[in-house]
Amino acid sequence: MSSLVQSVDWLAIAPPTLTAVVGLVVLVADLFLGDAKKAVLGWVSVAGLAASALLLLPILDGDRATFCLTGDAHACSYTADRFTLVIQFLVLGGALLAALLSVTALKDANRELPEGEYWFLLLSSAAGAALLPASRDLATLIVALEVASLPAFALVGIKRGDKKSSEAALKFFLSSVTATAVSLMGVSFVYATTGTLYLTQIADKIQHVDGQFHTLAQAGVVLTLVGFAFKTAAVPFHFWVPDTYVGAPLPIAAYLSVVGKAVGFSGLILVTVVAFPSYANVWGPALAALAALTMTVGNVGALRQQATRAYSAVRLLAWSSVGQAGYLLVPIAAAAYSKDAQKAIGSTVAYALMYAAVNLGAFAVAALVGRTNSLNRISDYRGLYAARPLSALLLGFFLLCLAGLPPGIIGLFAKVTVFSAAVDAGLGWLAVVMAVNVVIALFYYLQWTTLLFRAPEGEPAKHRVPAPLTAAIALTAVLGIALSGAPQLVLRFSATGLF
Repeated sequence: MSSLVQSVDWLAIAPPTLTAVVGLVVLVADLFLGDAKKAVLGWVSVAGLAASALLLLPILDGDRATFCLTGDAHACSYTADRFTLVIQFLVLGGALLAALLSVTALKDANRELPEGEYWFLLLSSAAGAALLPASRDLATLIVALEVASLPAFALVGIKRGDKKSSEAALKFFLSSVTATAVSLMGVSFVYATTGTLYLTQIADKIQHVDGQFHTLAQAGVVLTLVGFAFKTAAVPFHFWVPDTYVGAPLPIAAYLSVVGKAVGFSGLILVTVVAFPSYANVWGPALAALAALTMTVGNVGALRQQATRAYSAVRLLAWSSVGQAGYLLVPIAAAAYSKDAQKAIGSTVAYALMYAAVNLGAFAVAALVGRTNSLNRISDYRGLYAARPLSALLLGFFLLCLAGLPPGIIGLFAKVTVFSAAVDAGLGWLAVVMAVNVVIALFYYLQWTTLLFRAPEGEPAKHRVPAPLTAAIALTAVLGIALSGAPQLVLRFSATGLF
């Protein structure tokens, strides 16, 4: 009789495990530290996230799998392949930069935010987000999705006595719970028709479903995608984004814009390309339509932002992130039609890496401006070059990267990669929609960029920039500039190895 005890590859699961352990350590340490020493919790969290990211290095040598069925080595719950490691690097790196922004934000909040709980929730969410790309069964995928999401709800509403924050958290929570419930129904349909939750086994068994269950299987495929589409902020599951970003502490908005999207698109990739390749005729057109709708609604929403409206800078970044989600969805949709699905998926990963670096950089500069202009309006950035030349130049660079204009070569390279994925897959109409949206986006990105270099109204305010905030801006700038110098590194690094 074969043993039912599964062996555990501790090195493979080390990155998300260490992140979770550090979160527990921070929560317990918070009970014994006085208010004067709470700041150390932030630096422990930053160090923990950096150590978790460094633990990816020893497992770069090859694919590792653990929690496998004893009779089937290919049916595993956790796989650390190339795709997993790239997404985990993106997630942990994004969480690390959000943590650096949070150190300054918590200090400025002057104890209005509970530090122990804040760091525990951030690390817990990061642990779930790092687990998700490694998940290879639907149960683990849904658990990882919820572990990443539930702490995020609390982080959005963590400002005590702030109605805007509480309303944002409630809207985020209710819409997310609804999406998750729909996904769970889809998972139950898939399990009912295939008898398994492992992605590789589903891919094989769903092709041989009895004719009478064919409609049930199709419904299961579509419903399972909903939860991950919500996480990517795809239209019509996007309505929570602007209010949530405005109501949340700015570092959490930055975290959701990058790590939340990484969770969503990595989950979408796993359930479509790995579990449901035989149903490409179902999810391919659905994702193509979602991509077109998402980029259009996101860019039009960003275009409508008024420069003098309160929090308009954060709202523009929120709507921009919805538009960028549309671009991220294009290669996943293209994988349904492409002969080389791995190349198409690589385009999404490459675009995500570019987007993560420059969007976090834009949020970091927004956090800097928000320290002296609490309403964080676009008009507050007028004349930033006169007060802070380097910050203005870097924000201009980040916005041009998002627009896909030189000198933001990496942004242009990423957009061309996504565009070619659509064309190669025969989705010419989607490529045209994307081209139109890129032109629309140019207007609001360039409008904000030119504002930075206009003559300031009044005397520009100057203040000392805290070291953690400087480090976050510097890290994103170095990454963005280095990748603009050698954009081919992104494609080489983002080769997924899913197949």
